[in-house]
Amino acid sequence: MAETSKESRDLPITVGDLHKSFGEQTVLNGINFQVERGETLAVLGRSGTGKSVLLKLLIGLRPADSGSIRIFGHEITSSDVKQLNEIRKKIGFLFQQAALYDSMTVEQNVAFPLSRHAALPENERKQRVRDLLAGVGMDGHLDKLPSQISGGMQKRVGLARALALEPEIVLFDEPTAGLDPITSTEIGKLILELKEKRKMTAIVVTHDISTAKLFSDRLLLLHEGNIRIEGTFDDLQKSQDELVAQFLGESS
Repeated sequence: MAETSKESRDLPITVGDLHKSFGEQTVLNGINFQVERGETLAVLGRSGTGKSVLLKLLIGLRPADSGSIRIFGHEITSSDVKQLNEIRKKIGFLFQQAALYDSMTVEQNVAFPLSRHAALPENERKQRVRDLLAGVGMDGHLDKLPSQISGGMQKRVGLARALALEPEIVLFDEPTAGLDPITSTEIGKLILELKEKRKMTAIVVTHDISTAKLFSDRLLLLHEGNIRIEGTFDDLQKSQDELVAQFLGESS
């Protein structure tokens, strides 16, 4: 294996010639991109374009067919389970449906990763959980079950849990899916606020371009397994590509 360059080690995420298919369906057809420290990249595309699959590949939940995925220089595609688990500690993941444990309270859900992976005294753990929930505006709902709070509130709790181990990278899978426009905007502003406070590196998979432009430094549009365009929101708006214009029009 070639020695990893210092530049590659410094980059949170480097993806090279990444391929993934399911049977006859090509989902990713040799895509390449990088994410800089402190940068938020929005990955756009219609349903079924491989956006969520990409996130699962990045944390080793699915194997790539070929290509390279490096997290701070560590090659994911050839890592064993032990190595993957170490790398995953650097990554927070907000699932599309928040994925909270139904039988646990809000407080217990956020405490779960801390109890498993952080050797903290109970009083420190409780304080960390309350600080995390306060950071997403949910400190007044500690004892509620997920079924007792709204979908937007569940996303906030899921985000607090994703941040529990102070990850260097956070991956968001459709953070505004199923939410009304006002709540979607609130979630978008919360991501922007956390980005500015924590200087976190993030990839946000979304079809919601109006929210994405609130928090993203750069956007890329996936289409038929390829990156159709990559750049700032202004770059997308100025594009002469009919498909890009159509996507912006549908999403506005």
